[in-house]
Amino acid sequence: MSKPLIIITGASSGIGEATARRLSAAGHPLLLLARRIERLEALALPNSLSRRVDITDRAALLAAVAEAEAQFGPADALINNAGVMLLGEMSKQDPAQWDQMLDVNVKGLLNGVHAVVAGMIERKHGTIINVSSVAGRKTFPNHVAYVGTKFAVHGLSENLREELSPHNVRVTTIAPGAVETELLSHTTDEAIKTGYQAWKQDMGGTVLSAEDVATAVAYAYEQPQGVCIREIVMAATRQQA
Repeated sequence: MSKPLIIITGASSGIGEATARRLSAAGHPLLLLARRIERLEALALPNSLSRRVDITDRAALLAAVAEAEAQFGPADALINNAGVMLLGEMSKQDPAQWDQMLDVNVKGLLNGVHAVVAGMIERKHGTIINVSSVAGRKTFPNHVAYVGTKFAVHGLSENLREELSPHNVRVTTIAPGAVETELLSHTTDEAIKTGYQAWKQDMGGTVLSAEDVATAVAYAYEQPQGVCIREIVMAATRQQA
């Protein structure tokens, strides 16, 4: 029996890439979405469709999902992973950075939900996994706008779970602490980046790997459809915050 389609946003690196490799190895056809198409194609995963899509572009996202479903059948899962982290002090941060984080981390995530949720309700089957952050549960220095977007992800995910539960559709929130990914590179304040790296060194230099988070995503998804892992909060053992 062939496995169903899974959609992964932000699949060109980090958690998205690791999740793509993990779920491809499990036999799933994949729709891989990111702005860096060359990185997606370099993965060379079987039964995968790679498309250059910015998740803030609702029409492009819907078109890619329609194309993948025509090829592989209905999407059984969406891994809403694409996100941006731009750290800064509120007195100094460029407001354009708040706009970008809200557009990608909140509105872009909702665009993903919009693309799949009606079909999942109709089929009475499906899973939406939203990758948030420990910063969706607690605060951190220089994280004000980012924390705001991730608290939004936690809130909308729980509300969505309640809304979809009568339709046998699952919603899971994955909230990692520090992960070794490219995410920090988006931040433009060099002093903050240096401080963040020092914080990681204080933990012995050991933070979560992208593969650690991909394992959590797979664990939540691979439960029986009647079991919803509502939230996974995870961090390196030595991460105190």
